[in-house]
Amino acid sequence: MVEVTRLNGKKFIINAELIETMEETPDTVITIRDGKKFVVCESVSDLVKKIVDYKRAWFLLERFSEEVR
Repeated sequence: MVEVTRLNGKKFIINAELIETMEETPDTVITIRDGKKFVVCESVSDLVKKIVDYKRAWFLLERFSEEVR
């Protein structure tokens, strides 16, 4: 899950696992698996960083949970 900002300034959370494509046209358009599109303020490179951070945190949490068992 990553936080993004609509062009009107409202923030919302999007499930990173559902993102199919991201493109800058020049605004950033996120398309999810069901075809819905969201136009956001963040650049594609900023979104990639957020998604990598999210996945890294998820992986570390999973790994830590396995070690605790």
